[in-house]
Amino acid sequence: MYLGGLLLLFTVFPPLLGLGLGKIMKMQSGKMVINIYVQNPKFSASAICFPPWHLHLLRRFSLWSMKKDPDLEASLTRNRRWIVNNQIKNIILQCPDQVASVSFLQKKFKNLDLQGKALNWIKKYPCCFEIHLENDEYHCRLTKKMLCLVEEEESVKDMQETVFVERLAKVLMMVSNHRLSVSKLNELKRYLGLPDDYLIRIIPKHLDMFRVVNYSGRKSSMEIELTAWKPDLAVSTIERIAQKQGCKPSFPCSLPPSWVKSWERFREFDSYPYISPYVDPRGLEEGSRELEKRTIGLVHEFLSLTLWKKASIIKLGHFRREFCLPEKLNVLLLKHPGIFYVSNKYQIYTVLLREGYRGSELLVKDPLVVVKEKFGELMQEGLHEYNRRHHMLNLEKQRKKGMIAMKQGKKDPVNDEDGTEDDDLGGIFDPEERKRFYKVLFEDKAP
Repeated sequence: MYLGGLLLLFTVFPPLLGLGLGKIMKMQSGKMVINIYVQNPKFSASAICFPPWHLHLLRRFSLWSMKKDPDLEASLTRNRRWIVNNQIKNIILQCPDQVASVSFLQKKFKNLDLQGKALNWIKKYPCCFEIHLENDEYHCRLTKKMLCLVEEEESVKDMQETVFVERLAKVLMMVSNHRLSVSKLNELKRYLGLPDDYLIRIIPKHLDMFRVVNYSGRKSSMEIELTAWKPDLAVSTIERIAQKQGCKPSFPCSLPPSWVKSWERFREFDSYPYISPYVDPRGLEEGSRELEKRTIGLVHEFLSLTLWKKASIIKLGHFRREFCLPEKLNVLLLKHPGIFYVSNKYQIYTVLLREGYRGSELLVKDPLVVVKEKFGELMQEGLHEYNRRHHMLNLEKQRKKGMIAMKQGKKDPVNDEDGTEDDDLGGIFDPEERKRFYKVLFEDKAP
């Protein structure tokens, strides 16, 4: 990442290549800044002349990166394998008889952002996936333990239907025109925990709140529209906590006491009146403190509705028009490190709600998250079993190699009819003969 930034800098400033430059990287206010200095004594800083826009770019050249939080980074690492295996599980469930060929899964690996062979990946999780050979081709199905977890997940989704309805309604209430296209809503269904068949399972049962519309007439323009505004749902998490505590709505801050300047900026920001994300933002002036307060409140409320209290910043950017978000959302979120944590783990910018975590664990776990964590435990159990088997096989191979070496060492040389040895080449290849050769070669007086 840093190397790419330096290459960009030298591309923009070709004269820098001949000046013998050094660099100092340091953290300033939650961002990585690269200071450039001249090492070549033939040149001075005043001798380097750039246009004004170049100087501005030099001042602003930085690599945005929030100070790493090991616990929150660990939570992202733990979820990575779970996300991939959950997608493989969904692919298998959609196949006929819930059996998928490994070659078919291999084609899907690019969409899962994976490299290597699908067969090797699946073999790492024997508790989750079963592999069998049929017609000279490997096929994969879910194990009995996995199928039990799938049934448990479906039963939880049935019990959580009311919660899903409220989440969907609250998201549509935050949208400026109170409707979202189905294609865009599909990007959010994993975050909100909505079932894959929510259009069939949820919408027809709640026509008093939702309806499917298509104003353009194109098949790809189908939208879900909110038909009834619920005042009791138009209360954000911040407002609900304030009502319980009997105080004014205020954002929580999870900063260390040593971050004095960040605390000062947070107190200044929090001193402005809280603006609900359910308020129409079209009357707010662009670039104003009020609009920033409403945007931070909207992202906070959306993350509060998600299962894992996190979301991809890129996917949030897809809803810039619907949620009235700024163009540079990541820059705005990085200004509030006490409320959000921004990570670029796996080169994917993700924003997490700090108050939703205690260490690397979720503070409050949705029932659907509990089931999904059981899947993660089963996955880890299978990975542990795979590693144990692999370790035992390696030990067996090493043991066999050791026995073969011992047998070869004890084996007597076999001479042919001419008296020459097949296994012993003799001469300079014999260790003792080699010692005598070097002794004669390097001693002053030969014997």
